[in-house]
Amino acid sequence: MVNFNAEIEKFDSNGEKTGWSYVFVPENVAQQIKPEERRGFRVRGYIDQLAISGKSLIPMGGGDFILALDAKIRKQLRKEVGRPVTLSLTYDADFKIEMPEDLEVCLAQEEGLLEHFLSYTKAHQNYFINWLNTAKTEPTRTKRLIMIVDAMAKKQDFGLMMRSNKKPK
Repeated sequence: MVNFNAEIEKFDSNGEKTGWSYVFVPENVAQQIKPEERRGFRVRGYIDQLAISGKSLIPMGGGDFILALDAKIRKQLRKEVGRPVTLSLTYDADFKIEMPEDLEVCLAQEEGLLEHFLSYTKAHQNYFINWLNTAKTEPTRTKRLIMIVDAMAKKQDFGLMMRSNKKPK
């Protein structure tokens, strides 16, 4: 477990990360958690006394990373931007998200779609899987399945799929 202190920060303007709240994880700390890693990886541990698992450290270049803090985590911590936090993190080698059976069946029906999906990094596959699994109703889940299959046919990553399906204002 690697222990360090940080401050909650927020991107004012940074492409798709605009508006994100996060904790900065400098290269020297990231190297203690998972040496020689330059790509994103999952961590578990504590932010203050709040247990976390399966959270991604996202590379920011130069060996530095960020740990995104969604509204749910900030609310549980009762902290916002500018507040200090104490982190205790370790590499989460056991974290796995299983592919839902309905997604696998849908992708396997068209030649090459499942293979294309599996060509993405595990972290990128998880964007699609988590989004699918957070559907609260069956019609929403069905709509999301269709969108994922369509995105694979068009060779779109998750971000492009979301942007291309956004309704114009």
